Amino acid sequence: MTTRYRVEYALKTHRRDELIEWIKGLLAVPFVLHSQTTAIYDDAATHVQSQRMTSTTNRRYGEIMRDVEQLIDDHIKHQNAGTPHRSKLKLLVPSVGNFFTPLKLEAAFAYQDARRAISSRRFVPPSFNDIRLTLNTAQLMSLVQSERLGLVTFDGDLTLYDDGESLLGENPVIPRLLHLLRQDTYVGIVTAAGYTDAQRYYGRLHGLLDAIEASDLPPRQKNNLIVLGGESNYLFRFDSRAPGLLAPVPRDEWALEDMKSWSEEDITELLDIAEGALTQSVRGMGLRAQILRKERAVGIVAADGQTLAREQLEETVLATQKTLEMSDVGGRLPFCAFNGGHDVFVDIGDKSWGVLSCQRFLSGILGKESLHVGDQFLSAGANDFKARLACTTAWIASPTETVRLLDELEEHRETFRKAVRGT
Repeated sequence: MTTRYRVEYALKTHRRDELIEWIKGLLAVPFVLHSQTTAIYDDAATHVQSQRMTSTTNRRYGEIMRDVEQLIDDHIKHQNAGTPHRSKLKLLVPSVGNFFTPLKLEAAFAYQDARRAISSRRFVPPSFNDIRLTLNTAQLMSLVQSERLGLVTFDGDLTLYDDGESLLGENPVIPRLLHLLRQDTYVGIVTAAGYTDAQRYYGRLHGLLDAIEASDLPPRQKNNLIVLGGESNYLFRFDSRAPGLLAPVPRDEWALEDMKSWSEEDITELLDIAEGALTQSVRGMGLRAQILRKERAVGIVAADGQTLAREQLEETVLATQKTLEMSDVGGRLPFCAFNGGHDVFVDIGDKSWGVLSCQRFLSGILGKESLHVGDQFLSAGANDFKARLACTTAWIASPTETVRLLDELEEHRETFRKAVRGT
């Protein structure tokens, strides 16, 4: 049952993406004006009239998406001039960040409309998911047409495999990842799981690692798989000779210069403050959870046989994040407080640092040449959110959507190749 509380809770600002909500609001106008839901009760309405309504609605949706596309182009021009605050889009959507590429929104909407029947709907207006998937498609189209996709990074849980599970050999995403490697595209897994031991990552990723080892890929392409753990703290690279098929990479070879200045004293102080805030949440809400302290992270996990409610997890994230933001060390040292679905963790650094470190390690790949795929892009308690500072992104909702996204990427590549051959 959907209660008023749940509806209002879902509308809280920390659970919204303002750009998507703004576009959804724009598309609501033609939906109201042109959908004509009463036509289904009108015996005189014909199939031709229904098609005409669909065509009119589709045209208006397309015009709006073209207008938004042009606003993004204008925003990029202001970015390049160092004046993003002066763009019209920034005035309309104050929280909007930087864009690494233009977005083919009109074409992307046409692609998604053909699959989701957005323009044909009379009772259900364009939804959050419709727009999220349209933005994903627009980003893929732009990357394909630039012909410069050099790196694709992925979150782990709920992106490559189900929450708390492992990447098994039968997972359908594996042949898609091998295909990326075969095309000389680097593949990175940027995960919150923070292990110093490669064998622990092998336990989570063995299906992919074994498949790469057994494949006919040349060693150069096999070695194009990297794993960055703890958001931005431990880097491993595929190595057929290494235990667990992953070899640790010395920090000096991949860490950004600013990261090298993070002192152990500040790291300890921030984790101590985070641990105190987490402990206060556990006691204050009477949570049946235990504190888990790692080298560069601290969190709470449910006690054996217990579960933590979503609201409890989010309360803990927001309280801990605010505590750290108000501390002196929280202003000096980047951190990520996030809701893992069953736990809450605070990591040193975040995925923007992680993706930027991958780019540096791989000979300076640029943000416009990189794509990060993840499931957590809400403004708080979501650890993929900060990746938007480092590269282009695709927001998926499940491992199944990741598979579809990679298939769609290949579809757009093939379409683009045919278009090039035809010119």
